[in-house]
Amino acid sequence: MEDHSQFRLLSERRFAPFFVTQFAGAFNDNLFKNALLLLVTYNAGGLFGLSSDVVVNLAAMLFILPFFLFSAIAGQIADRYEKSGVIRWIKFAEVVIMGVAAVGLWFGWHEMLLLLLFLTGVQSAFFGPVKYAILPQALDDSELVGGNALVEMGTFVAILLGTLVAGVMMKAPLPGPMMALAVAVVAVIGLVSALKIPKAEAAAPDLNVRFRPLQETWKLMAIARENHNVLLSVLAISWFWFLGAAYLTQFPGFAKDELLGDESVVTVLLAIFTVGIALGSMACERLSGHKIELGIVPIGSIGLSFFGIDLYLSMPEQPVPSDWWMIISDGQYRRVALDLLAIGLFGGLFIVPLYAFVQQETPPETRARVIAALNVFNALFMVVSALLGMLVLGVIGLSIPEFFLVLSIMNLVVAGYVYQQMPEFALRFVIWLMSHTLYRVTHHNLNRIPEEGPVLLVCNHVSYMDAPVIAGAVRRPVRFVMDHNIFSTPVMGTFFKMAKTIPIGPKLKVPEIYHTAFDRIDEELAAGHVVCIFPEGRLTSDGEVAPFKSGVDLILQRRPVTVVPLALRGLWGSFFSHCGGPALSHLPKRFWSRIHLLADHPVSPDAATAEALENKVKTLRGPHP
Repeated sequence: MEDHSQFRLLSERRFAPFFVTQFAGAFNDNLFKNALLLLVTYNAGGLFGLSSDVVVNLAAMLFILPFFLFSAIAGQIADRYEKSGVIRWIKFAEVVIMGVAAVGLWFGWHEMLLLLLFLTGVQSAFFGPVKYAILPQALDDSELVGGNALVEMGTFVAILLGTLVAGVMMKAPLPGPMMALAVAVVAVIGLVSALKIPKAEAAAPDLNVRFRPLQETWKLMAIARENHNVLLSVLAISWFWFLGAAYLTQFPGFAKDELLGDESVVTVLLAIFTVGIALGSMACERLSGHKIELGIVPIGSIGLSFFGIDLYLSMPEQPVPSDWWMIISDGQYRRVALDLLAIGLFGGLFIVPLYAFVQQETPPETRARVIAALNVFNALFMVVSALLGMLVLGVIGLSIPEFFLVLSIMNLVVAGYVYQQMPEFALRFVIWLMSHTLYRVTHHNLNRIPEEGPVLLVCNHVSYMDAPVIAGAVRRPVRFVMDHNIFSTPVMGTFFKMAKTIPIGPKLKVPEIYHTAFDRIDEELAAGHVVCIFPEGRLTSDGEVAPFKSGVDLILQRRPVTVVPLALRGLWGSFFSHCGGPALSHLPKRFWSRIHLLADHPVSPDAATAEALENKVKTLRGPHP
C-alpha cells in the first residue's frame, strides 16, 4: 500500500526550498502591510491630511490593485520562461523593495511606504501564477494534493505570524527600526531559498509576452473558460476567498462589539481560524487517499455553512467583557471558538482539492495564465466581499453575526449552483461517502493502473458496492459496465447516468442494449478513458469467482488495450452481497468492515484472454472471499 506522508516533501529539495520561499514571501507581505497600518494608525495619525481609517482602506486598495493590473503579464511570464528563474527575479525584486521599505520604516517615511506597499502587491501578483504552476512540474500526481495542502497551510500560518509579529513589534521601544530589520532579513531569506529551487522548464517558450493589462486580462478569462469544469473550480476557489475575506475583515468588530473582547480576543480568533484552515488542509491528503478527490469538496462546503449557522446560534445573549482566556475556558465563548475552528477546517477541505484539480486539469502551456486568471477572480471577489460587508453592516444595519448567517446561506446557494453545473462534485461526494463510511478500504498496488491512456479493468463481482469501492480508490475516473435493470432504477439511475455508467443486458433478450454497450465501451476506450467490467456477469452466490464470460474477449478484439486485473477481498458477507440470502434482504451483520482492493500487473491485450484473466483475479484475491 502506497502511504507516504505529505510532510516528507519538506525534506526534499524539489519542494522544501520552494516552500520556504513562499512562506517567507507571505510572512513578509503581511508583516510589512500590518506594520505600516499600525504605524499609521497609532503613530502618524493619518497621511496626506487623511484620517487613519481612510488611509487603512487606501492601503488595502493599493495592495490588491496590482492583481488586476499585472496578473495577465505575470501569467504570460510564468508560462514563457523557466519557472525557478522567474521566482528568483521576483525574490530579488522583493529584496530591493524591502530594502527601501526598511529605510522608510527606520526613518518613519510613511508616505513613501504606501508606494512600496503597492510595489509589494506587484511582486505578489507576479509570484502568484508561478507559485501554483510550478507544483505539477515538481510533484507527482499522487503528491499534488499533499503539496497544495502544505502550501495552503504555510500561506495561512505565514499570514497569521506576520500579523502577530507586527503587533508584537509595535509594542517595542523602537518599533520602526525593529520592523525595518525584520522585513529586510526575511526578504533575504526568501531569495536565498529561491536560489535552491530546482529548474522547472518553460511550458510555452514561444509565447509572446505583451504588456496590455486590459486586453490580456480579458484573454485570461477566455483561457479559463476553455474548460468549463476548471472555470467552475476557479470560481469556487474565489468564492472561498470571498468568505475568508469577509470573516477576517469583521474579526476586530466581532470581538469588540459582539464578544466585548479586548485586543487579545482579536488575536485568538484569528489564530483559531488560521489553525482550522491549516488542519483542514493537512487532512485533505489522508481523506483523499493521495489523489485529487473532488468528493471532499462538498464536505467542505456543507461544513462551512453548518458551522457558520451554528456560529450565529451560539452567540451569547448577554455578552460580558472577555479576554483570550475566556474565549477558551468559558463554555459559551468556547462554542464560538470551536465554530470558527470548524469553519477554517472545512474551508481547508474545500479549497485544497480545488487548487490541485485546476493544476491537473489545465494544460501545462496555459497553466500559469489560468492561475493568473484565478488571482484576478480572487481579487475581484475580495473587493466585492468588502463592498457587501459595507452594504449589509453599514446600510442595511445587520449585526456581524447576522452577516455571518447571510454568508452561510449564500454559501449553500452558491454550492448548489456549482454542483448542479458540475455533477462530478456530487457524484464523487456520494462515492467517497459510501466507500469511506461503510467500509475501511485498504489499497494494494493501485499505482499499477496506468496514469494515462485507455485501460480495461476486470474484477470479481462480490456485492452491489463493488463499483463505488473501486471508483473511490482509483485515481482516474472509471466508466463501469452495469446490468441495464439496475441502471434503470428510478433513484439510482440518475446517479449512474452522472457516473457515465454503461448499461448492458443479455444479447438474446435485449440485443439493442447489448450491442450499444459494446459500442459505448469502445468509444470510451478510444477516448483514452478507464473502463471497468465484471466478467462474471453477476454477483457471486457463494463467494467464489465464477467463470469469466467472453465479453472481455470481444472488447479486446475491437480495441486492444492494456488490461489490469483487480480483486476485491472482504465484501462477501456484507449487506450488499448474496451471503445468507439475496443482497439487501437481510439485516447487516458488519459495520465499517476492513476490505481490500488489489491490483495485479498490467496485461498486454494479446495475453488477456477471459480464462487467463480469471486465473489472475482468483490468484490475486486468494483463498479468502
